Amino acid sequence: MSSNKEDLKNKIIYRASYRGTKEMDILMIGFVRSIIDNLDDNHLEALNKFINLDDETLKSIKKKESLIDFKDNLLLNILKLFQSY
Repeated sequence: MSSNKEDLKNKIIYRASYRGTKEMDILMIGFVRSIIDNLDDNHLEALNKFINLDDETLKSIKKKESLIDFKDNLLLNILKLFQSY
């Protein structure tokens, strides 16, 4: 595995672990750890974008209240996984 891929995975795990609220930290790190090892480089980039969304947006996505229209199919795949997590 390349060093860059490992660096990106570590960055994603760190960001997922320190969101600002304990509840979101628990939710995001659980979600990230459940999928991160199965993702290719492109999906890792999409996951990185996803975990950098603000907490309110993530909560509305999780509750299926959000009407966000992403043009990025990889990011849409991540959103669907998150909603079903």
